[in-house]
Amino acid sequence: MEKEDITLTPKEIKEDKKINLRPKAITDFIGQENLKLNLDTFIKSSVKTKNNLDHIILYGPPGLGKTTLANIIAHEKNVNIHSTSGPAFSKKGDLVTLLSNLADGDILFIDEIHRLSPIIEESLYPAMEDFKCDYIIGAGPSARVMQISIEKFTLIGATTRLGLLSRPLRDRFGIPLQLEFYNPESLKEILILNAKKLNVDIEQMAAFEIAKRSRGTPRIAIRLLKRILDFSIVQNSQGINMDIVLNSLKQMRIDSEGLDEMDRKYLKCISNDYNGGPVGVETLSAALLEQRDIIEDVIEPYLMQKGLVQRTSRGRIVSRKGMNHIKSN
Repeated sequence: MEKEDITLTPKEIKEDKKINLRPKAITDFIGQENLKLNLDTFIKSSVKTKNNLDHIILYGPPGLGKTTLANIIAHEKNVNIHSTSGPAFSKKGDLVTLLSNLADGDILFIDEIHRLSPIIEESLYPAMEDFKCDYIIGAGPSARVMQISIEKFTLIGATTRLGLLSRPLRDRFGIPLQLEFYNPESLKEILILNAKKLNVDIEQMAAFEIAKRSRGTPRIAIRLLKRILDFSIVQNSQGINMDIVLNSLKQMRIDSEGLDEMDRKYLKCISNDYNGGPVGVETLSAALLEQRDIIEDVIEPYLMQKGLVQRTSRGRIVSRKGMNHIKSN
């Protein structure tokens, strides 16, 4: 029997990429079970009492679903969500304009909220507590402060570095929610669900193999799924099987622990250039030509969770497990 050609046309591929893979309801969100249970309780309570949700801070490593959860909360509450990021505010007037345009019950989602400037951060305090904001009119001796009342809203902040938030701002969030790395089983469910949305057949074991190498992160799992799909399309394969997964991951140089070239470069830098450590993060940043934020927020959390590297008061140290991993790869 002749093998069916399932090669997609450029138009089909373009339309395929428009598919929204994000879940819209809290029941469709896979993983983070304890967080979901608590969040569902808070949402249902606010709906029953017809009150706004208290302000929420979502924190944890990147790619775990903070933005998705913010949109789910807006969907469950049936309100509008206004999304922005900390670095987007260049002056106080930007925040005042945004706040004054919010309707009653709306959600303001600020990603990377730890990157707000101190002036913008201080302007948020009265808005979060009293739903008022101060606006300076004029300049010099003739300047005067006008207080503007705004509609009651819920602020949802997302951050990968909770420790960088000032204590006054952190204390104003009534609902702190921490997202943790996913286990392979949960990631496998996410992959199978998203493969179905992409109209792609994937074997159970193939999905689990991708999940194991996804660093406990849904964003990475879905990215790998799409890239492996590229390989399967080029090979005219009917779906994604274990052979395609293993060959694709090998081609992308992603090892059995989910480490990529940057991770191995990081480990080898400490191991080979600094005798296993300790070495400071600034030194690593210079040696690897990577920003400190990338090292601390993207590379290190997973390596630490896997026990491959340790943070100490003297600097970073590669563990024995990390040394063994370097030797075997």
